[in-house]
Amino acid sequence: MARTGRPRGFDRDRAVTQAMHLFWEHGFEGVSLDQLRRVMGGISSASFYAAFGSKEALYRETLGRYLDTHGTVMDVLRNDDLPPRERLERALRQSAAMQTETAHPTGCMVALSAMICSDGGASAQSVTASERAANRNAIRACVQAAIDEGSLRDETSAAGLAALFEGLLLGLSIQARDGVRIGELDAAVTQALNAWDANQVAADTP
Repeated sequence: MARTGRPRGFDRDRAVTQAMHLFWEHGFEGVSLDQLRRVMGGISSASFYAAFGSKEALYRETLGRYLDTHGTVMDVLRNDDLPPRERLERALRQSAAMQTETAHPTGCMVALSAMICSDGGASAQSVTASERAANRNAIRACVQAAIDEGSLRDETSAAGLAALFEGLLLGLSIQARDGVRIGELDAAVTQALNAWDANQVAADTP
């Protein structure tokens, strides 16, 4: 009789990491249950559902793994001990570096894995949408903090400047996936920060 349980030596932690890479590379709807089972060591359907509940539940778990590991590059956005411009610059440069590493799929899992889904993937899509909203709000908070502290002019458009940097952040994912090198992405961050500097309050001259 064929064995239907988990293979001997099933490593759940490794299986989640492998599934994360698969979702990251191909997206939520681009990955089948058979692909997941194979990458997890050939577990049966029964074992898959017993261990993870559903494909969407596994996707949510892998997204959590991503945010707790690779996604921590964005945590600096919320570090109030750093000046707002430095928080933003570090987040963008760290994200660009992470997204072009060769040890895992390129781009950002939050940006790429569930951007476009059918009705059946709407729930998974909402998870990544909420994460993008959190980054959007953190970028906006950086800009607003700089206005409030007086390093950016009062008339600076917080919404417009934040949208510019969020657009760059999302665009990095597409470019990284297309093979654009880190040097070019890092240069793009430098150019975008010129927009911040253009809104800075001029230093007093002696």
